Amino acid sequence: MHNKDTTTRTESLTQIKPLLKIAIDVHLKSYVAAMQVDGSHPKPPQRFTPADFLHWVEKKIGEGFSIITCYEAGPFGYVLHRQLEKLGVTNHVIRARNWDDQHKRVKTDRADALSMLNALDRFVAGNRHALALVRVPTEEQERQRSQSRLHQGLKRDCRMILQRGRGLALQYGYRLKGRWHGPRNWPKLLLPPWLIDLLWPLRAAALALEGHISAQTKVIESQSPALRPKGMGALSQQIIEREVCDWKRFKNRRQVSSYLGLCPGENSSGQRQQQGRVTKCGNPRLRWVLNELAWQMVIHQPEYRLCKKWRGQILDPKTSKGRKKQLLVALARGFGVDWWRIRTAQTTGEKLGLKMVENPKTKEQ
Repeated sequence: MHNKDTTTRTESLTQIKPLLKIAIDVHLKSYVAAMQVDGSHPKPPQRFTPADFLHWVEKKIGEGFSIITCYEAGPFGYVLHRQLEKLGVTNHVIRARNWDDQHKRVKTDRADALSMLNALDRFVAGNRHALALVRVPTEEQERQRSQSRLHQGLKRDCRMILQRGRGLALQYGYRLKGRWHGPRNWPKLLLPPWLIDLLWPLRAAALALEGHISAQTKVIESQSPALRPKGMGALSQQIIEREVCDWKRFKNRRQVSSYLGLCPGENSSGQRQQQGRVTKCGNPRLRWVLNELAWQMVIHQPEYRLCKKWRGQILDPKTSKGRKKQLLVALARGFGVDWWRIRTAQTTGEKLGLKMVENPKTKEQ
């Protein structure tokens, strides 16, 4: 009987697959991979082409390895993540960071891969703070988010082009105000013909971009739900939803505030406690939309619970600009948390004092 137990235990141990940990420094034409088998010493990083790396991973899986990988989020998106998951690899997309913790001022692909591997080893061992994981959206969520981000990028490019025109005119002593390129203002510009010729390409580019922006806006706004709080535009609502993707991934209000980047920073030690400006470590697009939305809440939602608390101070002309900014940031953070509660069915807009209105475009459809 003893021999049978020993044999069974030995067979179960031999069935455990060796764990291969791989940290990947991703580039367009090559990957630099640092690897470690179980608790052994890390091997020297190797450089692969993207196709060769996937083939090598597939070969290692065939040899009986269980593989865990990670790479930094960046301009290459989640294509590699989905390729690795399809092969049966457990992959983590992590937040990009400076891996030179000791400030040696030595930054190479090999050094980054080895430092990333060290963090991955600690993460696998149970230290969940060793890596900051990035949530991978579904392909449909990623496409929708790319659409709204492209819309924001086009608006930024259009503003840059128009500002370039103002700077060009100012260089020669002329000032362009407002929508100088519009069909109403353009014929009224009192500028010399040679300056009109210089501004013409900028005007044409701005008008073309505005046409694309308008078309994109209609497509995005058409997907807004029937009901939303008064003061929240259909475009803003869609930007918030597409950036978050899934509200249920947040477990508490602290996680929501942290993702928004609207938590106050802190520098405390011993008996000294000091809080400062917001961390701005979250999603910058969400932070921008919510800060813009805070003013709309003050104007259109006087019965909202947070507006009742701070509206009087915000609208008081005696309140300093710095204090108003603090209150608006607090309102934006509070509304972000309340919107999470609404979207996860923890409460309703009516209970919070929000006035809900119907989307006229949805009604027309």
